[in-house]
Amino acid sequence: MNRNNKTLVILTPGFPANEADSTCLPFPQLFVKTLQQLNPSLQIIVLAFQYPFIKTAYTWHGVKVITFNGRNRGKINRLLVWKSVWKHINKIVAENNVTGFLNFWLGECGLMGSYAAGKHRLPSYTWLLGQDARKNNRYFSLIKPAAQNLVALSDSVANECYRNYRVMPANIVPPGVETTPNDLLPLMQEDEVARNIDLLGVGSLIPLKRYDIFIRVVAALKLRYDDIKAVICGQGSEKDNLQRMIDDGGLSQNVELYGELSHKAVMGLMRRSKILLHPSSYEGFATVYTEALYAGAQVVGFCKPMNTIFKNQHVVKTIEEMISVTAALLSDNRLDHESVVTWPIETTCRKILALYGS
Repeated sequence: MNRNNKTLVILTPGFPANEADSTCLPFPQLFVKTLQQLNPSLQIIVLAFQYPFIKTAYTWHGVKVITFNGRNRGKINRLLVWKSVWKHINKIVAENNVTGFLNFWLGECGLMGSYAAGKHRLPSYTWLLGQDARKNNRYFSLIKPAAQNLVALSDSVANECYRNYRVMPANIVPPGVETTPNDLLPLMQEDEVARNIDLLGVGSLIPLKRYDIFIRVVAALKLRYDDIKAVICGQGSEKDNLQRMIDDGGLSQNVELYGELSHKAVMGLMRRSKILLHPSSYEGFATVYTEALYAGAQVVGFCKPMNTIFKNQHVVKTIEEMISVTAALLSDNRLDHESVVTWPIETTCRKILALYGS
């Protein structure tokens, strides 16, 4: 029983299986890790509904993690997971000085966190991280969240939520970037950086991310830059289709699919890249934006997460404009590769913690 230190309960669909698991939800894990480092007296307990695929408890960077092995199975299995989560929440509240609940995504985690907060009369905030703000999220009607209990990851997420549900989140907390020594730092001096990758893509190879457009842009640019070099990092259902596009388009010398890489490896590629090309049709706030800008790459994409545009971020509306802007950047012999800090991750953590009066 721990009644002395405050306890924050975080509900999430998934969480890293161990400290070496860098590819599972990179931003949430960076947030939790930094939150614990900033507040060593705060006890953080993470309840992971679906992943890892094992039912167990372990310590991760000083954080207690309890997993429920949901494996994204529906119906009866999901109800059994919820029942187990509910039992653990009640036990945690009974044995600890719980300051509140933080729920990643307005889905099953938002539902359980909201109900638990109502029962135990504790604060609960649900972090809208992207897809959950879009239409046809049945959890909105189940939870009926109040604006003050919602945290949007970006201005665009807040606006999407209001457009679809007529609820404007009262809090906007964007993702921060790690600026203390880590995988990315120390940043090399500019004359030491070999920017030998023209275009970099990072993300899941699924239809939403539209990497077919990435390849179409490369094909168009190859007419002007015959030796253009592009790399796509990620895994997903579209991989075979994308490889077929590369082969059929005669781009095998220009585009490489690297598959899923560790976070450290991706950061290394960002430091070697001139431009992060992000063709996704929708994003809450892609953390690859903040990471790429910090690594000194230019960023070109269709999404505008915040009302303001960061230095070296280029928002385009059409494929033709994406090709044009990218071509202009590649033609610039003095292309700016300054490290741009959007927000430090510490700022993100403090904004969230402030919601609980800490």
